[in-house]
Amino acid sequence: MDYGAISKLYPGKIRKNYLRLLSYFDLKVKKEYVLGFIIFSGLAVSLIIALQLARIYDVSLFLMFVASFIVIEFLVHTLITLAAERKAKFVEDVLPDALQLMASNLRAGLTPDKAFLVSARPEFGILNEEINRIGKEITAGTDMEHALKKLARRVKSEVLGKTVDLIVLGLRSGGEFSSLLDQTADNLKQQKLVRNKVNSNILMYVIFIFSAIAFGSPILFGFSSFLIQVLVKNLGSVGSMTGDIASQASLPIQITGVAISPDFVILFIVVSLITSSILGSFVLGAISKGKGREGLNYIPILVALSLGLFFIVRFIITNAFGGLMSF
Repeated sequence: MDYGAISKLYPGKIRKNYLRLLSYFDLKVKKEYVLGFIIFSGLAVSLIIALQLARIYDVSLFLMFVASFIVIEFLVHTLITLAAERKAKFVEDVLPDALQLMASNLRAGLTPDKAFLVSARPEFGILNEEINRIGKEITAGTDMEHALKKLARRVKSEVLGKTVDLIVLGLRSGGEFSSLLDQTADNLKQQKLVRNKVNSNILMYVIFIFSAIAFGSPILFGFSSFLIQVLVKNLGSVGSMTGDIASQASLPIQITGVAISPDFVILFIVVSLITSSILGSFVLGAISKGKGREGLNYIPILVALSLGLFFIVRFIITNAFGGLMSF
């Protein structure tokens, strides 16, 4: 199957954005093939989901197919973005140590290209692989400036891009290049300390929002759903009795039952808990990491905790007080 041709089904801007994201990964196949496989798999999975939902809930097959495909594409795009940003974050964490090691090699008398290549260490992880890759490119005859700029394009990091520009500027100008690298490494470490301090200060807000969504709302919904069920049952019984009495005594008073069914209430609560978990996860991501999509990891945890606690609380209350509160 020609996945490269299938990838052209994406609109121009979306396709370009996908290809840019895929360029941050060391893929063994063409990016167009991966993109084609993504859209083909998304269409197949969306069709299966739409067929199941249309059969169970008697809704439009086409609408379910379109909605499922949009949700799957959104999730895939978000996961790819998170993976690229996770790679960039790791590079940013080890970059100051690499710069300081490179500065030490420069002071030892090595040339900039040799100092850069000798700075590769296994503990640098992805950055070590990138440094070795640049070493192979330089050995093959590629200019060091060009190789460094290619490195900045392979990692989705603004910090790395600015650092590479600084290194290229130092290579061109000469001078105290080692001191410049040391100062840059110190600045990066200082920025990291400031970010960690800010994260520790906002941890209280993260805990509060997480607790409200995962524990507060399910417990309150568990109590309220039970009370609504009791009211629906008892008001229905009272309504039938008062109706008989009012008809016999010719009284202009009648109490009718509640029109809302307990099943509808439970469905409403489940939808509300899932919605609040999804939106709350994006809020947690925005507060803790600065980007809403970073909260995608919280969604399954919050959904499982909130729904599980709701049904547990409802089960306990129903078995403990169900006989006491019914007439």
